Amino acid sequence: MKTLNELKLAKELIKFPSITPVDAGVMKFLDVKLKKLGFKTKILEFKEKGFKPVKNLYARLGTKEPNLCFAGHLDVVPPGNIKDWTINPFRPLVKKGYLIGRGANDMKSSIAAFVSAVSIFLSKNKKFDGSISLLVTGDEEGDAINGTRKVVEYLKKKKEKINFCLVGEPTNPNKLGEMIKIGRRGSLTGKLTILGLQGHVAYPHRANNPSTIIVKVLKEFKDIKFDKGTKDFQPTNLEVTKIKINNTADNIIPATAEATFNIRFNNKHSSKSLMKRLNKILVRINKKNKSKFKINYRVSGESFLTKPNKTTFMIQNIIKKITKIKPKLSTTGGTSDLRFIKKISPGLEFGLVGKTMHKVDEAVSVKDLKNLTNIYERILYNYFK
Repeated sequence: MKTLNELKLAKELIKFPSITPVDAGVMKFLDVKLKKLGFKTKILEFKEKGFKPVKNLYARLGTKEPNLCFAGHLDVVPPGNIKDWTINPFRPLVKKGYLIGRGANDMKSSIAAFVSAVSIFLSKNKKFDGSISLLVTGDEEGDAINGTRKVVEYLKKKKEKINFCLVGEPTNPNKLGEMIKIGRRGSLTGKLTILGLQGHVAYPHRANNPSTIIVKVLKEFKDIKFDKGTKDFQPTNLEVTKIKINNTADNIIPATAEATFNIRFNNKHSSKSLMKRLNKILVRINKKNKSKFKINYRVSGESFLTKPNKTTFMIQNIIKKITKIKPKLSTTGGTSDLRFIKKISPGLEFGLVGKTMHKVDEAVSVKDLKNLTNIYERILYNYFK
């Protein structure tokens, strides 16, 4: 069997301008590659009112358990001003040992590494006791409504069993081998509107200034000491991300004031418990100030932790053997699609160095890409031996 080269495949994937939620043909391209390796594949397009449709891919080789799944995304963030790049972001080039292109880091190269690793594994192991699968989405960088969340629902209905999932997100801060992600904090966003009473600034007693009230609310929110963190998680934090007062004149007390905030929370809390706590503050302050409020919450995901098991430690040992670094088991960073997959399977995240993700001249070390392919191939070998 002819094996696939990870660098060549990474370049081919990067050439597709698959900016969320645009597919640009990349799913079909990968689908063909996987079919040639013997996978049974299905491109899953999901639609939901108010959101753009998204193409996803689920592929499986074998029917037996255990089923080791690799998960990732082929969508990328916009490149920004293309003039700021040293190359066309969708015409990848290798310069000074680095592959440059949008998605090189986050995370087309990781998918290329895994598919290459599978091709190498299959060339040496024509028969193995189990299944290999891939769950690839086109909606990780976007709303995450028609992507992995929907694929997981589909797999549950089909009673598709995944025994362990490896997500290829760029988990390492500076060097390949530094970090494995075994969990993530949850994310809760609140959009708050305070409804006051408009009036003349010279007659404040005839108005009710919502900006004064929203400042009080946001200060009290920021002063909350949620927790000190846990053995596995850093402390919960709330950050105000937007404050908006739509006022065109300087001598008018506005009628409304708006703010947006986000909470990254550990497993000492749930989104429901946090909303309940914040709502109590909102009711109390607005009652005292004779104002009204509107609050809309959006939960990107709850906090989760995969308790380390023999597969976790096996992967940790392989990474150490190849990189000479023992990776830390961590829960830092933002959210990932493992927050959806955890509903059907334990898992962890390990991929490339994330230094340049979402930046101009996003790049990955060619040496790291080769080493990651070796790591993934050794994981396959040890998982099925």
